[in-house]
Formats: sequence, structure tokens, C-alpha cells
Amino acid sequence: NAAQAAQRERMSGYVSLGFAPSTSSVLALPLIAVMRQRYPNIQLHMVEMLSGYLSSQLQARQLDLAILFHSDPGRRCRVRPLLDEKLFLISPSGLPGVPSGDSVTLAELTQVPLVLPSDQHGLRSTINNAFTHSRCEPSVVMNVDGLALLMETVKAGYAATIQPGAVAARAGEQGLHVVQIADAHAGRRNLLVSLPDDELSPAALAARVAILETTRELVASGRWPGAHLLDEHDA
Repeated sequence: NAAQAAQRERMSGYVSLGFAPSTSSVLALPLIAVMRQRYPNIQLHMVEMLSGYLSSQLQARQLDLAILFHSDPGRRCRVRPLLDEKLFLISPSGLPGVPSGDSVTLAELTQVPLVLPSDQHGLRSTINNAFTHSRCEPSVVMNVDGLALLMETVKAGYAATIQPGAVAARAGEQGLHVVQIADAHAGRRNLLVSLPDDELSPAALAARVAILETTRELVASGRWPGAHLLDEHDA
């Protein structure tokens, strides 16, 4: 209803959105394009930071909506499962130890030098848990906090990395080798989390609809690799 009202009345207002760097790399610009086309009078405030910090900002009412990766962002927040995305090995050409093929298992990556975010990142916990589940250990040669610098390290040929599909989407365009990790448990769930509906402005409600529709289009067109859309009632 809010989206329809916005189209009829050229809705104005303000909405604050939070994304982890990996998510914003695939979603932010397409979402901006949709919002500018549909609601040019809505002012966007987009925040990029670690998902744990986003959760704190949401609970402090400094964000209206955020995409998070854990299921307990706050008691009054509205949580909607968005998508599951697979993890990918991203490597420079010619890096020793990288197996060939269209997919790899974590067990095949134990000798591949990896650069990963440090333990304070939710993604690092996801990767560590996946290796533990597969009863093997990664060969981490470097920790880099900051997606841009981490990917530059990979492009320079120092190591490979493991990232979700949102990052893999851009890595292939940059000439890096991208291979999906086949282990069923090697992935993460994306949750669209917002303040309760009664605390959201019409502009924020319209932005939430735009996020859902933009995400569906990115997955359907193959621009979010390894992503599987979830229904609102998926646990």
C-alpha cells in the first residue's frame, strides 16, 4: 500500500538503510536506481558497516532497515528471510594449490593460501564453522578487515579468499577465478530486518518493498550468484 501511495503522490521523506560491505557490492547501486526512478523525492541514507554494528544501529533506532545474517537482531524488530547464498572461492590466476573444476569442496582447500576477514566479522565465523563441519582447517595466511583492500590483495596474487555470492558477482568481472564451494553447509542466510511497522514511515515501508523486488530481480537475472530466494515463512 505504501508503494502504491508513493507512486500516486510522489512521496517524500527520509529512510536509512544498512548493508554489510559484501551485500552493498551487489545490491546498493541497483537499489539506488530503483529508488531514484520510483521515489525521487525520498532522501536515502545508506550505511555500510559490519553486520554486528548494523544490528546495534537498528536497535538504537538509527537505522530503519538493514540486511543482517543472524536471527536475533532485537525483540521488536520485524525479520523477513530474504535469501540463502553459497560461498565461493575467489583466486587470482596461477595461484598454487587451487584445484580445477566447476566446484570445489572445503577439504580440497586446506593447502590454498587464504586471506580472510578477522574473527570479529560474521563472515569469518561462517567460514570457520563450515570448515569445522567438514572436519578440516583453512590455511589462513593473512587477515584483512575491509572488503576493498582484501580483494586488492587477491588481485595482486598474494592469496585466494572465500566470499559469498554477492562478492563473487563482482570478482568475475575483475578477471578473478570464481568457483562455487560445493559443501551444502557452506553458505549464509540473509535477513531483511526492520523496525516494527508502526515505527516505520511510509518512505521506509516503500524502501522495504523496493529491496525485496530488487533482490528478486538480481537473483532471477543471475546477478547474485549462488543465491536462492526464501519465502517470508521460511525458518
